[in-house]
Amino acid sequence: MPIPYSVLDLAPVASGSSETTALRNSLDLARTTERLGYHRYWVAEHHNMPGIASSAPAVLLAHIAMATEHIRVGSGGVMLPNHAPLVVAEQFGMLEALHPGRVDLGIGRAPGTDQVTARALRRTEGSLSADDFPEQLIELANYFTGRDSNGVTAVPALGNQPTIWLLGSSGYSAQAAGYLGLPFAFAHHFSSENTLPALELYREKFKPSAVLSQPYSMIAVNVVCAEDDETAVRLAEPAALQFLQLRKGSPGRLPSPEETAAYPYTDLDRHFIAERMSSQIVGGPETVRARIDDLLARTGVQELMITTSVFDHADRVRSYERVAEIVGLAPAQAA
Repeated sequence: MPIPYSVLDLAPVASGSSETTALRNSLDLARTTERLGYHRYWVAEHHNMPGIASSAPAVLLAHIAMATEHIRVGSGGVMLPNHAPLVVAEQFGMLEALHPGRVDLGIGRAPGTDQVTARALRRTEGSLSADDFPEQLIELANYFTGRDSNGVTAVPALGNQPTIWLLGSSGYSAQAAGYLGLPFAFAHHFSSENTLPALELYREKFKPSAVLSQPYSMIAVNVVCAEDDETAVRLAEPAALQFLQLRKGSPGRLPSPEETAAYPYTDLDRHFIAERMSSQIVGGPETVRARIDDLLARTGVQELMITTSVFDHADRVRSYERVAEIVGLAPAQAA
């Protein structure tokens, strides 16, 4: 049976462009992927990263939901340690109230940024540890049900609960999602070495719940599909360089192909980029089809989420169009 395919949008800001353009591109991509038959559209929380415009997922999702009709919208994710659980409950309860049955709340336990920015977000001099994540998650969930909410009524969260997912890049959230009987999304796109162990842990620890009777897992993977393998690699290289610069402590906008070609790579840089791209699905239609089939066979996931960051928005749209064609998505019917 065909699985659903979904979209993770990092709202990339290209060199020489602007955040306004990046966010408008997100709205365009959401409309396009809805028409193509993608199942859900998630945006991710990042801070202090000049190349990623999605710092406020709830705000961006409100615009995306208004610009679309039926595709599910959600966070991939909201980094719960950065926020008071009540605020997250109110934001996503409002989204669910405005767009009933369409909202996913994907929760992560990492800050999604550096320690200085994390401290600025939290307005606290206390520990920046995520050790209290389980308590925060329970508090968040209780605001939607009214159970053990310390007398606080979260309006309009109470009675308007989105679908809650746990996100992870290691085994911690995998086990937590299993124990709680929640759907689990794994960040294969930047932690591919942990994908199979985390999925195994999730399935091993899974306990049926009111939400799920059996495990439901999804992985996010970088995909660039072009007319041929050579073109696809060329389109994918700027994002690989951007990730390299991030790891070197110099986050920046998505470089152009010309900037990418002119970068003074060391041998270690080239090795890092080769390792980075080895876990991605990059190529022409036949290559992408084969690698998707292989990834699904190895992981056994119930859904695949695709993230694509390339310099030119038209190339990004065309990549999603090609993937929709090769996996046989059914285009949405016009209302």
